[in-house]
Amino acid sequence: GGLNHLDRRGVGGGLGAAQLAADALDLRQLAALVLWFHGTPGGRRQLAPSGRRAAQQLGLRVVLVERPGVGVSTPHAYGAIADWAADISTVADELGHERFAVVGLSGGGPYALACAALLGDRVVGAGILGGVVPSAGPDACSTGVVNLARTFTWAISAARIPLAMSLWGIIQPIIPLSHFAYRGFSSLMPPGDQEVFDDPEIEAMFIDDISHASATRFGAVVDDARLFGRDWDFRLADVKVPVHWWHGDSDSIVPLDGAEAAILQLPYATLSLRPGESHLGGFAVADEVLLTISHLF
Repeated sequence: GGLNHLDRRGVGGGLGAAQLAADALDLRQLAALVLWFHGTPGGRRQLAPSGRRAAQQLGLRVVLVERPGVGVSTPHAYGAIADWAADISTVADELGHERFAVVGLSGGGPYALACAALLGDRVVGAGILGGVVPSAGPDACSTGVVNLARTFTWAISAARIPLAMSLWGIIQPIIPLSHFAYRGFSSLMPPGDQEVFDDPEIEAMFIDDISHASATRFGAVVDDARLFGRDWDFRLADVKVPVHWWHGDSDSIVPLDGAEAAILQLPYATLSLRPGESHLGGFAVADEVLLTISHLF
């Protein structure tokens, strides 16, 4: 059991991963697989300790998969979010599982939905925590800052590398002062999020993950923004499996009305509202998410 870093560049075209698994001699036979997709920014350490404990207790094999350009994942510029699904199919093959569930936090939400829409019976269901919603194409329903990605998609595409370097240049000097920066950031949040971020375990996880993810100079963050502003190349109506969506009613990044509009387009979706929480409150429900997902197997 515990956390094992799987720096396997041969998996899924070079995707880094970290594994949390129930104690078992043969994980392929004894543990259901949950693939967890981090937010933007983020990496393979972006799972709260409550989620790690839940994985052990529920007998789940939870693997956190990094997108290209994060951590040890090989940089690669997808043409659309839909392209992610083929790599994840390869990851599941390499891990020895035919069927699995997917979970996406924030910017990882669209990637989880892509798998649920495009991988057929292989995906038993999806969990979405404050997920980004479409801003372009027939399903467009975004009303928040993600709309900026659509407005400036041409500029983001043309200046990927300079934008990434600029973002890294802003964040990197803050890393040594991460505790104070974290406290200052959390003080600006709604009360519900402040309660979540007051947890020392959440602080340790958040700082560790951002420090790890920033090592590759945030090229993946820019790539996420570029793809968020484009048609995802699949339709929400194509998701034919259960989707359980957690969302804060005070979310200013992905406002609730946009999430509700996206959920209405998903044939089998359920919304769990998080009162008083903004965009990052989902860190606190990792155990609830895994418990809900475990019932899909």
